[in-house]
Amino acid sequence: MTPEHAFPEPTDTSAIRIIGRFEAGRGIPDAMRSDVRMLGALLGQVLREAGGDDLFEDVERLRLATIQAYDEETSDAFERAAAIAESFSIARADEVARAFTCYFHLVNLAEEHQRVRVLRERAGQPGREDAADTVATAYARLKTEVGDDEARRRLEGLRFHPVFTAHPTEARRRAVSSSIRRLSELLTQHDAASEGGSEEHRARRRMLEEIDTLWRTAPLRAEKPSPTDEVRTVMGVFDETLFTTVPHVYRRIDDALRGDDSGSTPPVVPAFVRIGSWVGGDRDGNPFVTASVTREASQIASDHVLRGLERALERIGRTLTLDAEDTPASAAVSAIWEAFAAADPRAAEELGARSPGEPHRRVLLALAHRVAATRRGDEQRYSRPEELLADLRAVQASLSDAGAKRHAFGGVQHLIWQVETYGFHLTELEVRQHSQVHAKALAELSSGEPISAQTEEVLEVFRAIAEIQRDRGLRAAGRYVVSFTQAASDLANVYALARHALGDDAPVLDVVPLFETFADLQAAPEILAEAVTFPEFRERMAATGNRLEVMLGYSDSSKDVGPVAANLALYEAQEKIALWAQESDIELTLFHGRGGALGRGGGPANSAILAQPPHSVDGRFKLTEQGEVIFARYGEPAIAMRHIDQVAAATLLASSPTVEKHTSDSAARFADIASVMDRSSRERFFSLVKAEGFAPWFATVTPMEEIGLLALGSRPARRGLSVESLEDLRAIPWVFAWTQARINLAGWFGLGTALAAVGDEARLIEAYREWPLLRTMIDNVAMSLAKTDERIARQYLALGDRDDLAQLVLDEMTLTREWVIRLTGGVGLLENKPILQRAVQLRTPYVDALSLLQLRALRALRDPAEATGSGAEDEQKRLLLLSVSGVAAGLQNTG
Repeated sequence: MTPEHAFPEPTDTSAIRIIGRFEAGRGIPDAMRSDVRMLGALLGQVLREAGGDDLFEDVERLRLATIQAYDEETSDAFERAAAIAESFSIARADEVARAFTCYFHLVNLAEEHQRVRVLRERAGQPGREDAADTVATAYARLKTEVGDDEARRRLEGLRFHPVFTAHPTEARRRAVSSSIRRLSELLTQHDAASEGGSEEHRARRRMLEEIDTLWRTAPLRAEKPSPTDEVRTVMGVFDETLFTTVPHVYRRIDDALRGDDSGSTPPVVPAFVRIGSWVGGDRDGNPFVTASVTREASQIASDHVLRGLERALERIGRTLTLDAEDTPASAAVSAIWEAFAAADPRAAEELGARSPGEPHRRVLLALAHRVAATRRGDEQRYSRPEELLADLRAVQASLSDAGAKRHAFGGVQHLIWQVETYGFHLTELEVRQHSQVHAKALAELSSGEPISAQTEEVLEVFRAIAEIQRDRGLRAAGRYVVSFTQAASDLANVYALARHALGDDAPVLDVVPLFETFADLQAAPEILAEAVTFPEFRERMAATGNRLEVMLGYSDSSKDVGPVAANLALYEAQEKIALWAQESDIELTLFHGRGGALGRGGGPANSAILAQPPHSVDGRFKLTEQGEVIFARYGEPAIAMRHIDQVAAATLLASSPTVEKHTSDSAARFADIASVMDRSSRERFFSLVKAEGFAPWFATVTPMEEIGLLALGSRPARRGLSVESLEDLRAIPWVFAWTQARINLAGWFGLGTALAAVGDEARLIEAYREWPLLRTMIDNVAMSLAKTDERIARQYLALGDRDDLAQLVLDEMTLTREWVIRLTGGVGLLENKPILQRAVQLRTPYVDALSLLQLRALRALRDPAEATGSGAEDEQKRLLLLSVSGVAAGLQNTG
């Protein structure tokens, strides 16, 4: 992945020296180095062919200058790089920004490919992962602590529930993502080809063609995607990865737990993954998500899973060429066939002719016919997925009884796992709406006056949920998340509106409170205690085994009181809610509203799980996944399998007695540190965000306003027409804008002051080592700070006219960096995480190049008199948006 090979190697000796110094000490795996050398050479060839030698040389000039500026850390070197960025015409700057963005896509691809390579190597070397890394090893550890029976009970109750959302953080177009996926496949083919052979030559030729496609594909969307477009984008992840990958996760865990018995006897691993979605259901602040969109989202998802099940049934069915003499069908399987033949004689005759004397084969193919009928809505359809599951289990039992156990618990078991995981709905579609919208609608309905279009739409949503449940089962839809829950009445209002919409035919609802602000998090236990006394809650909880789901918002709480106080408040809220639930004999699931960026609760999920309070996990983990995080974690099969295994392992292990005791004891032991950090970090955060004129200053020193022009997602970036206060701004662009300015303030501001207020360095180092919550916080901040750049940040801050606020930000950045390095050890950030450190360091000079181009565009837009070169306002905006996309690709986890 070395930058010297982003494009063909330079011949100038001074350039070689610059690059040599930069790469010194950064160990790159040879295979990865080779990949980037090849991909970079191909990109360089495309640039020469498309734009001539002049374009290539301009890219090289800026590339070498930013490497030198990063390596030497001198003001002269940085100014030379900035001068080069300013010297380009607007058209050339546009091309250079696109070149660097293409480079990041290729580097990210090479890194992903290396991760897959390493995972495959580890798969053949058992024992390389530690105990928290896989479900199998976590289960083994759990057995030693709680015994076989209790460990088995906990495994059976395991649940991992990612919820995909469509927040506007994925800056690249779907066409670009598709091109990168094709390149990934070609890179795999290249690996498998003989060196110097025709297949290797063909793979390189096709990669050159694909990189040319990447270069020539417009990097920016012409229009914002509609909610339906967002649904179809997420469906691509299911089609390409998740539908087939999740059963392989189950199988791999079962293999590890049971060895040779796996695949020939009933599995011990349950179908523990459930996939949720807000795409097409989240209408909080998004007027484009309507009831008709929700209906369409459910229909699209259902169509995808039914097609997937139909193909899987046909594929497994075709392999079951087991003769009736050796493998006779049970009476139950014969009954399934007879019922099918009576309902559809023509199809039965055709299948019988194709499968003479092969009863299991023809029955599975008959089930595929019924699934197809379900998709079309024909008479022979299944009415619910439980009917298909019953048929599959009958086939499994028949095969097992006839001695064909490897077929019963091999391919047929995979089908069962898929139906158990996805049903006929694929994603469990959730609706989210703001509590104030409900209150307003109820007020209108109570007034006796004609209701507004908004209130009618609120009622129509409940009708849509009822229709989805009728067509696809209760799991297809039913969770209703109430944003900004501030009182128990906010939850009761949902049931009242459902009755207004449909009376006694109202859908079955699990109303989920979402606590977002600092005050709401503190009030959560009291609100919940009142809510569960409502008849609707009591009735639903009685039907579900006293289960309750509660959502916690990371984004708004961080924007409300700062990242440090928000993390501490979230821990305290979880601790209190979990204790209340345990005392009330309630099976609690906490739903974490996390984003990809550190300011929104991002970071490694497995380490975050192991830092949660006792009984707040209890074998169940649910979180939001969005933007580029969806594709990074679930877009490639091997990486998706590894991620699911890691998170599930942490979920299982988090409730072990030793982990819970360690977490609880360390929180109590360092409670005094938490108290000081909470108070001092909030004061520091408020001194910035509550300063007079802060909100418009923030909009000036970051590309926040311009980000709203980028066609990222269907949801508006802010609540009002202008930004006069933080309340006007959504949490996502708040984080995204600070990231683009290379400040990342939302992820770290206030931590340095908090640690300095504690002051006792030796005790803080001890706390970092022993207290999981602090360790996770510090490690995440280290990653966030590593992606900042003080020289670039100063340039953005200079766009405003508030030296006092700019200095406050820079002082806190310096203080936080110093304290984080003291606690983590070494002389720089991320020295305890060398692989991550290498990835950040190797990207930084190239992100700097894009930041310099973005700054020049911002200056021109802020003050046209400052613009250099030619270029109308629209061209400057295009350059800025191109740089936004490139910086997002370079920094990753930005949203």
